[in-house]
Amino acid sequence: MAYFNNLPNIIYQSPLPDKSSTGDIIEIKNIFRGSKLFDYLKDNVTLFNKYVIEDGERPDTIAEEVYGSSKYDYVVILTAGITNIVDEWPLQDYQMYELALSKYGSETKMNEIHHYETQEIRDSNDKQILPPNLIVDDTFKIDGSSLRFGGNRFKIISEQGHSQLDDKDEYTISTDNIAIPITNYEFEIRKNEERRNINILRQSYLQVFINDLRDVLRYSRSSSYVSG
Repeated sequence: MAYFNNLPNIIYQSPLPDKSSTGDIIEIKNIFRGSKLFDYLKDNVTLFNKYVIEDGERPDTIAEEVYGSSKYDYVVILTAGITNIVDEWPLQDYQMYELALSKYGSETKMNEIHHYETQEIRDSNDKQILPPNLIVDDTFKIDGSSLRFGGNRFKIISEQGHSQLDDKDEYTISTDNIAIPITNYEFEIRKNEERRNINILRQSYLQVFINDLRDVLRYSRSSSYVSG
C-alpha cells in the first residue's frame, strides 16, 4: 500500500531472532504517526462524498473507479476512518452466514432473538405515541388508548401497512406486536450493512490531500530528529 511510503521511519531496537546483541537496531515505519492524519481529516468534512460499498467491492477497486488508479486504495481507507480493515470493511453477502454460524455456534443460536425494536404508533390525531426502532426487551409495554379521553385510537405504522390497535389499557409485545424481534443473524447483517456507508474524498481534492498527507506525517526537527 502506497500509504506506508509516506510514513516516516524510526530507529527501533531489533526484535528479530537473528540479532547479535541488544544494541542491534532496525529502521521501521512509525505507524502511530497516522493518528495525526485522523485529527486533520475530521475537521474537513466538506471534502467528502457519501459512498455505498457494493457487495464485493474492495478499497483498490473503489480507488480505481473514483480516482482512476488502484494505488490510491489507502486514500479510500483513510478518508472512511477505517483503522482495522478486517473488522471494519463489510463482508460479502455469502460470508455473512459463515460469520454468524462461527460466532453463535449453530443455526438455532443464530436465529434466537437478539433484541426487539419498537414499531411506530400514532393516535387518531397523527400524534406520535411511540417512536420506531427503539431497542427494548420482551417485557416492554405502554399505556393503551382506553386510558385517554375522547375515543382517541392508536395504530401501528409500518412499511407493510397500518394496523389498528384494539382499544385497551395496555399494549405489550406478545399481545399487540408493538415491537418486532431481531434475530442474532439479522443483527449481524444489519451491522455489516451499516459498514457499507462511508465517506470518500472527492476526486478534485485528491492531489491536495496527498500533499497535505505528506506534510502532516513528516517529522519536524527536534532533539530526536534523525533524518527526513
